[in-house]
Amino acid sequence: MKKFVAVLSAAAMMTTLAACGSTANTNASSAATAENTSGEGYKIAIVQQMDHSSLDEIRTAIEAELEAKAAEKGITIEYKDFNGQNDATTLNQIGTQVVSDGYDAVIPIATLAAQCMATACESTKTPVIYAAISDPAAADLTGIDYVTGTSDALNTQSIIDMMLAVQPDIQTVGLLYSNSEANSVTPIAEAKEYLDSKGIAYIEKTGNTNDEIMTAAASMVGQVDAVFTPTDNVVMGAAAAVSETLTEGGIPFYTGADSFVTAGAFATCGVNYTDLGTYTADMALDILETGTVPEYHVMDGGIITVNTDSATALGIDYSTFQNLASKVVEVATAAQ
Repeated sequence: MKKFVAVLSAAAMMTTLAACGSTANTNASSAATAENTSGEGYKIAIVQQMDHSSLDEIRTAIEAELEAKAAEKGITIEYKDFNGQNDATTLNQIGTQVVSDGYDAVIPIATLAAQCMATACESTKTPVIYAAISDPAAADLTGIDYVTGTSDALNTQSIIDMMLAVQPDIQTVGLLYSNSEANSVTPIAEAKEYLDSKGIAYIEKTGNTNDEIMTAAASMVGQVDAVFTPTDNVVMGAAAAVSETLTEGGIPFYTGADSFVTAGAFATCGVNYTDLGTYTADMALDILETGTVPEYHVMDGGIITVNTDSATALGIDYSTFQNLASKVVEVATAAQ
């Protein structure tokens, strides 16, 4: 089913009709359309790499902004959601379908989805506007004239500085990540370099499935003073369980995204994913209207998010974070 967003006249209201049904490759919904007063419209595919809260937040923001801009600009925007379930074969099939169905633009969310969509759209040069790629260059998504998007690049040093602010005597940091996740390559390298410069030891643990990540996290208990994970989609899939294990072991869990923190991790310093999704949708519409594909955009970070439940359980006073960021946001652990 497809979702159509259309602008009505100033006195009219938008009517939404629920629809259900999905295939192995798509998650979609539908809404009623009204008369398109301008005669202009676009067809956009939103391709989410997998289900987890960060990517869900981005997708929701993209959809909301497309709806808002449709109303503002007097156009019809038809969009459809696809989900690759973190499988390259499925994502490639989605790419083939998107090109065959003649979408005007594709918005992939996360690295693997972006890579597959860039490959699928090579022959047609359909604009690909990705969301939440930490290192577009490392993901081979730069220098392509029809590909751009938003980056949620981490300031890894800032997160380690957060550790030192509340744990000045820290001796060993655990680095937990997936070695198949492109988003983790650069921040993990940066973390190692910065920890080396501080004379702080580190232990690396990796995994590529939920079970492997859980085993890796459990093995760090009693071995490290804090754990760092970048914006790693694989670890995010097990974030709640990892957070619980580490917190019960007395280990603060620092991460690359606020969705980890709402799942139970202690803290992060990064971007707001609703803002990122909104910006990505605006980029896509601007490209469709102007035909110009700009360089990718790095979102502003500097927002510290702290889980107050985890802080209490760990006995950490994080008031010093106020000196390290433009804003400190407090959240509780979300119900699972």
